[in-house]
Amino acid sequence: MQFNQFNMPRAMFDYTKTILQKVSFDVKLFTRELQKAVSRLLPSELEELRIWLQLYIVDKPELHSTLILLKT
Repeated sequence: MQFNQFNMPRAMFDYTKTILQKVSFDVKLFTRELQKAVSRLLPSELEELRIWLQLYIVDKPELHSTLILLKT
């Protein structure tokens, strides 16, 4: 797959979700990666990430506190 200026941000968003899933076993790591995402993603992607995160952490109460990082 060839990347261009239009799908590169999408790749970063998808990469972010993958990383968050992989580190979700550790709240500190998850928080650190989420903070990186907040600084790197576009505002529209952050809104999409917030929606995804709400669904992802439903059964992970230890991660509920991290949602505050995406509040506007």
